[in-house]
Amino acid sequence: MSTTTVEKARMEVNRRGFLDIDIDPELDLFHEIERLKKEKNAVLLAHYYQEPDIQDVADYIGDSLGLAQQAAKTQADIIVFAGVHFMAETAKILNPNKKVLLPDLKAGCSLADSAPAPLFKQFKAKYPDHIVISYINCSAEIKALSDIICTSSNAEKIIESVPPEQPIIFAPDKNLGAYLSKKTGRDMVLWNGACMVHEIFSLEKITKLKIRHPQAKFIAHPECEDAVLQIADYIGSTTQLLKYAVNNEAQEFIVATETGILHQMQKDAPHKTFIPAPPNNSCACNDCPHMKLNTLEKLYLCMEYETPEITMPEELRLAALKPMQRMMEISKAAGLIG
Repeated sequence: MSTTTVEKARMEVNRRGFLDIDIDPELDLFHEIERLKKEKNAVLLAHYYQEPDIQDVADYIGDSLGLAQQAAKTQADIIVFAGVHFMAETAKILNPNKKVLLPDLKAGCSLADSAPAPLFKQFKAKYPDHIVISYINCSAEIKALSDIICTSSNAEKIIESVPPEQPIIFAPDKNLGAYLSKKTGRDMVLWNGACMVHEIFSLEKITKLKIRHPQAKFIAHPECEDAVLQIADYIGSTTQLLKYAVNNEAQEFIVATETGILHQMQKDAPHKTFIPAPPNNSCACNDCPHMKLNTLEKLYLCMEYETPEITMPEELRLAALKPMQRMMEISKAAGLIG
């Protein structure tokens, strides 16, 4: 492909968010991606919510905490992030001298989008004596306005590390924040944000499904609404849900989180049955449309041409890095090492 063609393709990234180049249909994308990883000293990090093919070709699959820890310690020259925008941003915050790639720049996050930085800054100003703990599912600008970052895996430990007399703002997920308030007994000020995937589950349909599968364990992510969490047998982060499903003696599980995790559950426990919790719409599944924007084809092109690339001003990166480092320190002290 000529330089002119490549430059035109990269211009398309600005408009489409990804490279739009025809690929030979007979090309073995799994082989090509493995080749590119070796040739470019690239590491491929993938979230559990990615499509199965991407999970299968990844070097590391995990939830937000595990992915952040892997990004922080990688020796690769290029980090390819099969996830959504805030995850790739996080990798760049931790690795200023490495090239960080995202297959589709438009792979955003409804939760991150629910907290625009200018509005959150005004909100924060109303509570000058509060410290800000922000869920990692937020933009670099929100991280820069925070004191500590957390994930669903370590949020309880993060909150417990803060002195009881210190008031807290928790952002941006109101459902996770409400769940953590109950767990820790802390009366936190909550930003009114939520994840479109975890708010769509139907309590009525889940109840009926539990009746049809009386031996099934119902497990849920804490981003779900309180009414759903109240009937759960187990609540945990994506990684915690996976471990519970694999290690618990039950043979059936109804799973209230994004359906991508079912691939790993089935791989790790092939003799068990995993049922996606039904949403309150006509769809039979519960997929994140942003996560699913990434495809094996986009991943290959992203690695071949090293674009789209995540960049940010150094001042912003340094401001966002400080609360990320605090999270890592607390996680390490609590033994939450990925």
